[in-house]
Amino acid sequence: MSKLYTVIIPGLGNSGPEHWQSIWQNSLPHTVRVEQRDWENPRWRDWVAALEAVVQNIDGDCVLVAHSLGVALVAHWAQEFHSSKVKGALLVSPSDVDSAEHTPESVRNFAPMPLNPLPFRSRVVASSDDPYVAIARAEQFAKAWGADFINIGPCGHINASSGLGDWPQGLQYLIQLSGA
Repeated sequence: MSKLYTVIIPGLGNSGPEHWQSIWQNSLPHTVRVEQRDWENPRWRDWVAALEAVVQNIDGDCVLVAHSLGVALVAHWAQEFHSSKVKGALLVSPSDVDSAEHTPESVRNFAPMPLNPLPFRSRVVASSDDPYVAIARAEQFAKAWGADFINIGPCGHINASSGLGDWPQGLQYLIQLSGA
């Protein structure tokens, strides 16, 4: 039986050591992280190429775990590439790259947000008070992508500042999604 890898896909600025993505990376077996050359000035083509390289280098199947701008990255990647290795995606706190009200100018080159159905099982997890996306917009993304949608209530950007620690609830979502 081949290994099931977890691919950590951080957003703008990368996910620091207190972020649940980093905690998961350090605690889950068979976990790899997509590294970007420039975490502060993202260019979607460069970020898509980095994700594609990671997926192609995995010697088994994988589940994508994206946060914030990483969610937009997955949507762009899925439009351009398809890999039967990807068995699912946990898409947490999608940043609304189309909205100058919700996101910084540095992410505008990720607009427009792709709204094509994703070619793999996916789940969008959003917070009702996320400053980077309105909850209705996050739900719209989920519907367009054919993803399950979960509103976890007021948890900010579902990051280290949200005080979630290793975010056991999110880990349960990942386990459900991966079937592991």
